[in-house]
Amino acid sequence: MPRPRRRLASTCIGTVTAGLLATGAALAAPEDEPRGSDIAMGAYLDYGPPGVARIPYLSRWLGGKEIRVGHTYLPGDQWAGIEGNVPFLADWAEWRRAEDDRMFVLNVPMQARNEGRVPDWHVARLIRAGAQGQYDRHFTKLAERLVALGVPDTVVVLGWEMNGTTYTHRCGPDPENWKAYWKRVVNAMRAVPGQRFKFDFAPNRGTDAIGWTKCYPGDDVVDVIGMDSYDQAPGRTFEDQVTQPYGLQAHVDFAKAHGKEISYPEWGLFRNGDNPEYVRRMLKWIEQHKPLYHTITDYCPHGVWQCKQNPESSRVFREALTPRVPVEPTPPVVPTPVVPTPVVPTPVLPTPVVPTPQIPTPQIPTPQVPTPQVPTPPVPAPTPTPEASDPPVVPSTGTGTSPAPTPPPEPAPEPKPDPEVSVPPVFPPAPTPEVTVPASPSPLVPAPVPVPVPVPVPSPAPKPPAPEPTANSTQWCVPLNFGEWLNKLVGKQTVCIKLDWVKNSGFWPF
Repeated sequence: MPRPRRRLASTCIGTVTAGLLATGAALAAPEDEPRGSDIAMGAYLDYGPPGVARIPYLSRWLGGKEIRVGHTYLPGDQWAGIEGNVPFLADWAEWRRAEDDRMFVLNVPMQARNEGRVPDWHVARLIRAGAQGQYDRHFTKLAERLVALGVPDTVVVLGWEMNGTTYTHRCGPDPENWKAYWKRVVNAMRAVPGQRFKFDFAPNRGTDAIGWTKCYPGDDVVDVIGMDSYDQAPGRTFEDQVTQPYGLQAHVDFAKAHGKEISYPEWGLFRNGDNPEYVRRMLKWIEQHKPLYHTITDYCPHGVWQCKQNPESSRVFREALTPRVPVEPTPPVVPTPVVPTPVVPTPVLPTPVVPTPQIPTPQIPTPQVPTPQVPTPPVPAPTPTPEASDPPVVPSTGTGTSPAPTPPPEPAPEPKPDPEVSVPPVFPPAPTPEVTVPASPSPLVPAPVPVPVPVPVPSPAPKPPAPEPTANSTQWCVPLNFGEWLNKLVGKQTVCIKLDWVKNSGFWPF
């Protein structure tokens, strides 16, 4: 019984002493709202390609703040994963190579079955095997893989939270061999050509299973001293988290004493729910102590972006890290004196009116084209055809008495055109040879007319002549004479005109 009291008393004295030493630093934290800074910041969003893909969206949510830290974990179930034989490692390497100021943080387990709830006695045996170099080859392969992917400057968080009870790579069962094992791992990876790794020693905040300083392997194999700090015990308030043994202040002081940079690979909400005060104070602490980098664990219950159950903490986080663009004050507007400009009247000069000459337009007479008058050919009066009983009239030879003269015919009325009468086309008949009739010795006796012998002509058969009209007929026919030569060619032609001799028509001549 006395021993627990003395242990409790010594613990209290140590706590008070540490609190007094840290009072100045704790109280020196600025109380105003934190502002976005140039400290490399990131968030654990997912271990594989989704984590890479979500980075630009987180940046947009933070008003365009640059996310410079990509953070993921190698699986610790098998040695193949610890050797880096996982496809998503290439995605993170590609993201890192895209910008020179980016940082790739990789948590690396130190044992297979790293979350297998292995008992302490078994953990102690594994630690001793590691200290003897039995696992060096796995870490050599990992270093070669990272160099081949083009990320030889990876920040390796090796054996994280070694002062706790969760992982198989914990330090508590055998701290001395554990430190020897750490050294073998670092030396094996540094032996790979081309590497420029930084090794981050990152315990849990507080004592946990063992004080983390008892696991520190030495300045020669540590580049950064980190700390994972969630809103949980030990410590009920943020002040408690700062002043407790192995707390935030002890972490800063230890790193300073060893000349090392600090980091916060994991931080976020946990046991106390949506706690905007914790987020505000943690961001102030980070801003004050300027770590190499910090990454919030952004999934429930720890996160502020992907976890919607912490709205107030989310608001504080966003307001603190959204870049503030300085607005330059606008200088006062000095009114410019307006000097009135005298109005000088412009003299109006009369414009002389120049008369426009009127050019007369010549009148061009329109020529009158006379309409040609087509003369209508006169239609000759029809010649009365002698009766069939009358003898033929023989022209006188000048030796005998002349026959009685034929009375002149009545004047024929003008023919009335008949629209129904059409003149058929005239086809020239075959030429008929002329026959000379000898003079008769007696004018009273007609001489016999010799019958002409037809001469065959190779031409189409002549059309039958038009029937001769009877006396007082309505049809008048007039022979046409085309001359001697043409008559031979086309033959004798006749033009016949039909006239209306109906009584009371106005054309009845008798």
